[in-house]
Amino acid sequence: MSFLEQSFSVKFEYKIHFTKSLFDIDNPTLIDFFKGNPTDVLRKIFFVLDQGVADAHPDLVPRIKAYFKQQQEVQLIQEILVIPGGEASKNDTSLFDRLVEAVDHYGIDRHSYIAAIGGGAVLDLVGYAAAVSHRGIKHIRIPTTVLSQNDSGIGVKNGINYKGKKNFLGTFAPPSAVFNDDQFLLTLTDRDWRSGISEAVKVALIKDPTFFYWIEEHATKLVARDLDTMNYLIVRCAELHLNHIASADPFEMGSARPLDFGHWSAHKLEQLSNFHVLHGEAVAMGIALDSAYSFLSGLLTEDKLLRILHVLHHLSFDISNPLIQINDQESPILRGLTEFQEHLGGKLTITLLTDLGTGKEVHHMDHQLLIAASNYVLNFTSVTAGLNH
Repeated sequence: MSFLEQSFSVKFEYKIHFTKSLFDIDNPTLIDFFKGNPTDVLRKIFFVLDQGVADAHPDLVPRIKAYFKQQQEVQLIQEILVIPGGEASKNDTSLFDRLVEAVDHYGIDRHSYIAAIGGGAVLDLVGYAAAVSHRGIKHIRIPTTVLSQNDSGIGVKNGINYKGKKNFLGTFAPPSAVFNDDQFLLTLTDRDWRSGISEAVKVALIKDPTFFYWIEEHATKLVARDLDTMNYLIVRCAELHLNHIASADPFEMGSARPLDFGHWSAHKLEQLSNFHVLHGEAVAMGIALDSAYSFLSGLLTEDKLLRILHVLHHLSFDISNPLIQINDQESPILRGLTEFQEHLGGKLTITLLTDLGTGKEVHHMDHQLLIAASNYVLNFTSVTAGLNH
């Protein structure tokens, strides 16, 4: 039997820029990006804006228009599309259709850009539309939440929810660039500010014990909204995520996904709560559950488990949502294991902890231990609440 064989690799490169007031006339960061990527064809840029960001920054649209008026590098599409933010944007396929229609209407070709300003859900949606239109339009991300600046907005994944399942449709398509502007963080609610910290706890627990100790030490400042402390957390968390993407399996061809520590239950919890629980809040609950399971299965010492739970509590995460309770094999949250395996493909692969900063992959979760783990977490929160009363 004869055959032809093809093999090639494609190099992806993009930078995460950290700045203040990106659209100030005197800030050259964005224009310097276009100057550093010159072309002899007309380039357009089409902005999509999270409604929550637009409401919090009513001067943002005129600032964007003024910023691009004083340069010749790229042509701004004057209509800036404002869409609802939050997980609801990923549940509404009509928003995806609107984005594709806008690409067609404004002639956004493969030399042009779609720029998304908003939280992780809006970035996911716009990134997906960019990735599939014309088989790939250049995409710029401008994350505006802690969660999107330190995790979802800096990676290579895009997607929308479909058939009631999180990220059922999506692509692996790196952005052209990411611009983290810390001034967007100042208008976040306390809940949104805090939510994104859970992803930093997650990556510290599986990658960097020193970072976990730092979070322990600085939890009070983080909750008090100290911007310098949050900026350090975002940069270090982003660095650890990027290092993992570059050194492991960026397009997730295998079944191992250590960066999804705590996520199998988190994704299901979001769905069961009708997305009233924020992603970061659900991740905190998932971290607590899988850390307790790690202890009960003999992988992690109880003193280290308690350090994890105390940090989550200190960061004001409520990890006692009743949806995380596992009473028997029919408990709704357990369906998250099956759906997580389907999403991964192959065999079930869950990351647990053997130490602070060290993860271990397992391929089976014992339901009786999961029942005990959920009870441990809920008992911890009730005891803690009693102590604080």
